[in-house]
Amino acid sequence: MPEPKDLKPRFVTSSGLELKRCYAPADMGQWDYEDAAGYPGEYPYTRGVYPALYRGRLWTMRQYAGFGSARESNARYRYLLSQGQTGLSVAFDLPTQIGLDSDHPLARGEVGRVGVAIDSLEDMETLFEGIPLERISASMTINSTAAILLALYFAVAEKQGANLEGLSGTVQNDILKEYIARGTYIYPLAPALRVVTDIFAFCRDRAPEWNTISISGYHIREAGSTAVQEVAFTLANAIAYVEAALARGLAVDDFAPRLSFFLSAHNDLLEEIGKFRAARRLWARIMRERFEARDPRSWMFRFHAQTAGSTLTAQQPNVNVVRVTLQALAAVLGGTQSLHTNARDEALALPTEESALLALRTQQILAAESGVANTVDPLAGSYAIEKMTDEIEAQAREYLSRIETMGGMVRAIESGFVQREIQQAAYDYQQSIEKGERVVVGVNRYADNTSASPPLLRIDPEIEREQVERLAKLRARRDPSRVAAKLKAVEDTARSERNLLPAILDAVKAYATVGEISDALRKVFGEYQESVVI
Repeated sequence: MPEPKDLKPRFVTSSGLELKRCYAPADMGQWDYEDAAGYPGEYPYTRGVYPALYRGRLWTMRQYAGFGSARESNARYRYLLSQGQTGLSVAFDLPTQIGLDSDHPLARGEVGRVGVAIDSLEDMETLFEGIPLERISASMTINSTAAILLALYFAVAEKQGANLEGLSGTVQNDILKEYIARGTYIYPLAPALRVVTDIFAFCRDRAPEWNTISISGYHIREAGSTAVQEVAFTLANAIAYVEAALARGLAVDDFAPRLSFFLSAHNDLLEEIGKFRAARRLWARIMRERFEARDPRSWMFRFHAQTAGSTLTAQQPNVNVVRVTLQALAAVLGGTQSLHTNARDEALALPTEESALLALRTQQILAAESGVANTVDPLAGSYAIEKMTDEIEAQAREYLSRIETMGGMVRAIESGFVQREIQQAAYDYQQSIEKGERVVVGVNRYADNTSASPPLLRIDPEIEREQVERLAKLRARRDPSRVAAKLKAVEDTARSERNLLPAILDAVKAYATVGEISDALRKVFGEYQESVVI
């Protein structure tokens, strides 16, 4: 019988990992099941951090939402909760992310555009009106101003009569990836890391069930990294946070159980499943062997996943529903604890209510109709999956070793190494699309210029004027001397070694604004100046 001919000379994953035609036991070498895979809920957690996983509790369906004013976003949250969403995920506008009030000249044109505008406790109260924070899990995608927004959230919870010790949720608080991939930083790296670890310490004492950080590979992947780089750079950032916390005098098992992660669910189904499994195993080994954590919860890589926004196309937007479904399937088969599914129209605008509901229904169908939640890690033992898991872990380890020789992740960021690696990967990926080596349906193959655009969500420009007006009224009726005293206390605390969170919490309760508190910290910390990466 003649040798069958392949359609192309090389088959690779979306990240460039070479794929064989077929995998067999011989491909696994000295692979040991007990050591490499083991059982769900047992070290090294390759097969999942919980023994029953979705048989005991489904992943949290946490649709990321926020736009315009707090009032509009509150309506969207209540609608999604009424439709079966099981957790909130808050998107903030750019001024809020970088510590600017809505009336700041640099905020003009950006208020409420890519998330909700939050200037003060008044806005936060409106955002969560009618939503009992003690009974829901909330996630806030916020970094440079994480301490301020967390204080605002806690202040609202206290006003509702909630006990902080029982609050469940996550604050992203991952500043290092801002210098790598997003750019919404404010302060230089050292004081920025101090704020991160102050949150660790405050929540250890006051809100022990709160996830104090969501270390994000998602934004690294969205910037163009490979799957291997996503794992490696995410864990390198995590190592830097652990080292910073230890340097601040925290014991590893006092904060590590509340570390959480955030990864992308990209297009290549098998590679993504292997990526999630490799990240879990590698983190467990790092925490037990390198940092000598003794609490098994410190070894657990608990993660939220979001389908890959960068893969969505403006062309034939309905096809994005298929992409998102496959990506969500990879996250579920990979054992995610929480999931956001992107809407079909997100390459064009923020999602409409209709498209957001369809994205939520995608998760619900996976949970209720597909059967994939009925057994834990059903692809374990697949030679292809196990080989992929091993290869991703091995290559991620190589990156971690290189970063270690540079002096750690902070130094690797300051030198531009991480940024250059991601830029090269993004360039290579785009080149493969332009050359036709990688197919993007509706873009470089199967194009259809007749497909109509769906109805899009438009942000009313009037929202910005109304937000600025509300802010002016707040400034006029609050106690200015009290605000000034609380802001001075924030500044004084920043000059000391005391934890910043109590002073920030007092300031937000006095209705000091996000911008004012950020400015108080700017006076002490200064602002980060990005180095040019060539």
